[in-house]
Amino acid sequence: MKKFAITAAAATALTLTMANVAFAQTTQATQSPMVLAAGEMAKAKEATSDTWITTKVKADLMTEKGIPGSDIKVETNEGVVSLSSTTAVTDSQKEMAVAITKKIKGVKAVSADGLKAE
Repeated sequence: MKKFAITAAAATALTLTMANVAFAQTTQATQSPMVLAAGEMAKAKEATSDTWITTKVKADLMTEKGIPGSDIKVETNEGVVSLSSTTAVTDSQKEMAVAITKKIKGVKAVSADGLKAE
């Protein structure tokens, strides 16, 4: 439960950071404020979604027994998750990591080419 609380706090902090970055960008005077705001909200939502997915994947891999979650790097771009590691993992660990990642809401595809196999 403690791990979940830490993960939730981290996800919230990252979400707020990404939203602030999206809103800090300069605007063009030729478009109406409502159009600009809608575009900025879409950018913030996408960035927040990728951040949330990365955090959720990492948390699920860390709590799964039999997977070296702390050794697996997770990156997300537009819903596509890339898993990589500097230490070797077994084929079954690789398959399990991919299966866990695919179950997460918002994940469009998973690439595990970066996971080194034993």
